[in-house]
Amino acid sequence: MKKRNVYKIVLVFALIISTVFSVPAVSVAETGVQDEYSLGYFHQIMKLIEENYVYDVNQDELLEGALQGLFYNLDEHSEYYTKDELDTLMKDIDGNFVGVGVVISQEPNGDIEVVTPLEGSPAEKVGMKSGDKIISIDGKSIKGLTTDEVVQLISGEIGTKVKIGVQRSRNKTPIYLTITRDEIKINPISHKILKGDIGYINISQFNDNTYENLLPVLKKFDKAGISDIIIDLRDNPGGLLDEVVKVSRKFIPKGPIVHIKHRGKIEETYYSYLPKTKYKLAVLVNENSASASEIFAGAVQDTKVGTIIGVTSYGKGTVQQIRPLPNGDGMKLTIAEYLTPKKRSINGKGVVPDIEVKENPLDLTKDIQLEKAIEIVTQL
Repeated sequence: MKKRNVYKIVLVFALIISTVFSVPAVSVAETGVQDEYSLGYFHQIMKLIEENYVYDVNQDELLEGALQGLFYNLDEHSEYYTKDELDTLMKDIDGNFVGVGVVISQEPNGDIEVVTPLEGSPAEKVGMKSGDKIISIDGKSIKGLTTDEVVQLISGEIGTKVKIGVQRSRNKTPIYLTITRDEIKINPISHKILKGDIGYINISQFNDNTYENLLPVLKKFDKAGISDIIIDLRDNPGGLLDEVVKVSRKFIPKGPIVHIKHRGKIEETYYSYLPKTKYKLAVLVNENSASASEIFAGAVQDTKVGTIIGVTSYGKGTVQQIRPLPNGDGMKLTIAEYLTPKKRSINGKGVVPDIEVKENPLDLTKDIQLEKAIEIVTQL
């Protein structure tokens, strides 16, 4: 009985809609063909919206929505970007931006707090510290603003100055820091030497600066005689293909690193030319390790130069190309699928670790995945 009532309501609603917004069909004589969807059909709907929609809407807004709609039935990684969205995307991928070099977050009470000033950044140089609460920018209170709005106020042209007021610890008197904006290069590499002479390298993303920041770390490890290395790719969302290939060439022996498959056939293969590997590897991955991270992990696994530890990775085995469009907007389009050296597809499947280790949600004080990696790398 309930189902029938629901169907009845839906039917009445659909009938009302079709009565009010009936769309005259494009005749065969007008188009020459009987197309279910055509540009003529699109223009008719657009006109109906402009004439009947209760709120003001202009053609540019409708066309922007229509462009976004072109990507609706494509895969989740193909998208349309407005000019502002494209600019933001390119900055994220590039790994370089103009600013003061500070990571901020919003507290539950709305306060904007400095998580950390980036190493070597203008913010660090003038003495900004973790825990500082931002209270004003150029003399104006930021109370009630979101992190995005605060970032917009802090951002600006290279060489220009911004005055940031902060409340530090229990000091009642605010501190005002005048900072000169500069180009900030995000270093996605952090490292340390663990007990037992084990090198640990965390790669947070594969941006334009990954390879150049990895080289001095490996040089340091080589000088110290360290050959047992843990590479942590947990929560690494990926990045640039060229960067992960360059990084892989420091660890993967001579042969294929990744194959790129376009429309049904392999057209490109990226190779390593390393005569012999000198490191024993353990690679950490989790459900957020994606794309370029999976290229690296898949190459390590297929060539058996290391052990993959953690949980199955994200499973993004496709390659996207970003194309600027004439109006300053752009699109990201999936153009290929990548395969591991043994031509395995991991798209939608992920890289299954050689040793599965799940985090213990009841005790996050211990990094049991890292502990297992330390145990394994010393046995290799």
